[in-house]
Amino acid sequence: MKKFKIITIFPEILNSYYRESIIKRACDKKIIDIENYNLRDWTTDHHKTVDDTPYGGGAGMLMKIEPLYKAIQAVKKGSTKKTRKIVLMAASGNTWSQKKAKEYAKLDELIIICGRYEGVDARIKEFVDEEISIGDYVLTGGELGAAVIIDSITRLLPGVLGNEESAMEESHSEEGVLEYPQYTRPEVFKVGKKNYPVPRVLLEGNHKLINEWRKKEQRRK
Repeated sequence: MKKFKIITIFPEILNSYYRESIIKRACDKKIIDIENYNLRDWTTDHHKTVDDTPYGGGAGMLMKIEPLYKAIQAVKKGSTKKTRKIVLMAASGNTWSQKKAKEYAKLDELIIICGRYEGVDARIKEFVDEEISIGDYVLTGGELGAAVIIDSITRLLPGVLGNEESAMEESHSEEGVLEYPQYTRPEVFKVGKKNYPVPRVLLEGNHKLINEWRKKEQRRK
């Protein structure tokens, strides 16, 4: 079973997503296990403070290194997983990709730290394996990015998708290649006087020609 462990100040924020569709089926089949950890459990003050003002001044608050370090050590403790990575969700991190999803799908365990506020004390870099971003934009926190990573990895695992060929033929299954167009019923979609038919080659049952058409229609980035 692959383990995903998420360190966050909002441990319940994504539970509804994990309880639906493919992710839920993967959990039910014990292909993956997702655990949420509340960072505030590793604070020492009455207010469970996880952030403070940055040295040198500047806007916003930074997540403190002490509770993060304690959380990482506690989450790692007792794990029997052979291969593991610890990642921090950060806008300045390496961009997530299908290639990375395939690489991370080989791990036994992934610990994801969800940043918040203006950022995280830079000393966290000494205790993580990689910083990850899901795109060139800024989000309020790392939780959505964590969900993206878990989803993209999970659908690559054996037994998760109903048809194993789905992951082999979709966009980015080969680097830089986007999926060919697909169609389903009706054969002709009508809007007013305008008809939108399915390409004839897909209706004639010649699989050689269909494969040739699909390869031709695949788009490269």
